[in-house]
Amino acid sequence: MVEDNQIEAKESPFAMRKGEIKVFDGKDGYVSMNQIINKINLGHITDIHFEILNIVNELEFVTSRQLCQMLDYKGVEYKSQDKLNNKLEQLVKSKILTRYYFSSEEGKGIYKVYCLEKMGKYLLTSRELECKWQQTDNTKPIGMIKKRLAGNQIIIAYLRKVKAFDSYVAKPSLTAKSLGKVFKATGGSVKLTKANKSIVFLFEAIRREEDWKKKLYDKMKLYQDFYKNFVPGDSGFSMVPQLIFVCEDDKHMAEVFKEIVTNKLDIPEIKLYYTTDLKQNEDSLVNTLTEFVLDKDTNKYKAEKVKVKLLE
Repeated sequence: MVEDNQIEAKESPFAMRKGEIKVFDGKDGYVSMNQIINKINLGHITDIHFEILNIVNELEFVTSRQLCQMLDYKGVEYKSQDKLNNKLEQLVKSKILTRYYFSSEEGKGIYKVYCLEKMGKYLLTSRELECKWQQTDNTKPIGMIKKRLAGNQIIIAYLRKVKAFDSYVAKPSLTAKSLGKVFKATGGSVKLTKANKSIVFLFEAIRREEDWKKKLYDKMKLYQDFYKNFVPGDSGFSMVPQLIFVCEDDKHMAEVFKEIVTNKLDIPEIKLYYTTDLKQNEDSLVNTLTEFVLDKDTNKYKAEKVKVKLLE
């Protein structure tokens, strides 16, 4: 598998593309539970297949590369990416997982996306593992799927590269008390701990969907409510979490910041930080966060890197 720092992409694979559609690449037809049980009894479906199911269940949508990195982190031996791809093909053929790819005017996407199927949920619940998957999850639009993939990449980068990494939540829920709504941080959350002191980073993944500005406005109203009324213990946080926007590229960071300033969507209780998908490929994440600050000389905002030693 190619290491992160060897990737020479100039554009994020999880960025939105013109005319993009989601293409089904799974298997049609019927597979019975008896057929699945027979494969388990014959040893064709083993513990490593269940490890894969666990990861897909937790991350919701995942690429084979992300699966490799998560299996490495968990210390699960899969021999090679080709061997893993063979196991994924088995799971797809058995309708335990299903698969999609994205196609646009630029051509077919360079990766495939895996998610659960009904048989996968049955197998997980048979082992008393919580699985909230439902069939409508697989109908989610491209924007939502790419936010999840970008969030997965963030989580994986932190658990692999940051010594202070403690734990993560793929889909953390927050409560906007005044509005009476529960919402999720689309990019997940990461807890960092050093010298018995902890901080939580909340990641909000933003994609250039057709109506992304309206979605950002609505989401920021929820975040404003959450932070304004925050007390320790809310939504499981013992302290105020740090919000970080995950954007498609540097230009997109500036676009997001402009929307926040123009529509008065700032959050007085915290600073707002920004990052991009490709910054997660760097060897160290120390310099991957950006803050927009007001230049006193020009009276204009400018982007400045925020060096965070905790991310060493």
